[in-house]
Amino acid sequence: MGSARARIAIDAMGGDHAPAEIVAGALRAREELDVEVLLVGDSSQIEAALGQQAHSFPIEIVPSEGTIEMHEEPLSGLKRKPKASINVAMDLVKQKRADAVVSAGHSGAAMAAALLRLGRLKGIDRPAIGAVLPTILADKSVLLLDVGANVDCRPKFLEQFAVMGSIYSQYVLGVTEPKVGLLNIGEEPGKGNDLAIRTHQMLEQNDRISFVGNAEGRDLLSGNFDVVVCDGFVGNVLLKFAEAVGEVMLQILKEELPQGLHGLLGTALLKPNLNRIKQRVDHAEHGGGLLLGVAGICIISHGASQAPSIFNAIRLAKEAIDHQVLERITSNYHQPAAPAAEVE
Repeated sequence: MGSARARIAIDAMGGDHAPAEIVAGALRAREELDVEVLLVGDSSQIEAALGQQAHSFPIEIVPSEGTIEMHEEPLSGLKRKPKASINVAMDLVKQKRADAVVSAGHSGAAMAAALLRLGRLKGIDRPAIGAVLPTILADKSVLLLDVGANVDCRPKFLEQFAVMGSIYSQYVLGVTEPKVGLLNIGEEPGKGNDLAIRTHQMLEQNDRISFVGNAEGRDLLSGNFDVVVCDGFVGNVLLKFAEAVGEVMLQILKEELPQGLHGLLGTALLKPNLNRIKQRVDHAEHGGGLLLGVAGICIISHGASQAPSIFNAIRLAKEAIDHQVLERITSNYHQPAAPAAEVE
């Protein structure tokens, strides 16, 4: 593509705070991460947002027409609006004009657009969205997947999630031998519903991962697991609950610490510690989830994402590119690639 820098297509119209916060996060990433950003969306709105931000470098705008609204059904919306921002952004990756896509818009539309335009990786039946969560150990996180791409799953889907998650954990998060767990209601192999029992048997027999058994809800953030797999219905509920707990914790600290003079002095002394707490529990610090299993790098961010979260989403995209996540997942499978147009 003529440049050593990673080129990231940004869906500038996706999200509650688009395009202003999306543009602000993209500009920061362009400056601090040494990446090229392509802002996809309504040119006049993007130019207005750029005019509100100080920057000394050129930014490429790729025009699009409309966006997929949250109330729209993903597939029908994508077909009615072929030039919507998420469609155009995915086409940039398909055409090799960009290396990755970042979107804070309709997550279902982002996944469907990725499947329609990029297709699945070889050997992958369903893509999964992976979210990185903090644990009680300061220097350790856990990758939870799926957190929303597939509300209904088969055992082989969860097995593929485990393999993809293990690869991501190893090469991007730096875990030497990721410990994989299956989310369940008990530690015993025979616990859970039919899906859990059958998946447990498959994971035990898979020599491509280090499966250590079932993970109960209380174990998710214990630090005993590096990757935990579940269906997207449960995963999405867990993710949003974890985000809410983090927000509640930060709000309680803001309200309780400054009480009185001693509280104000204590808050000032504790400011470095409080900043570290925020970095560990604030979902904005993680940027979003990587859509694993499609033939392109796609980061799906929270709909309420503001500039810091978009910056971190772009950082995640760059890390996935730099560590060749797609190539490493593909090397684990040798089946023919699924046709790009097959979306159920």
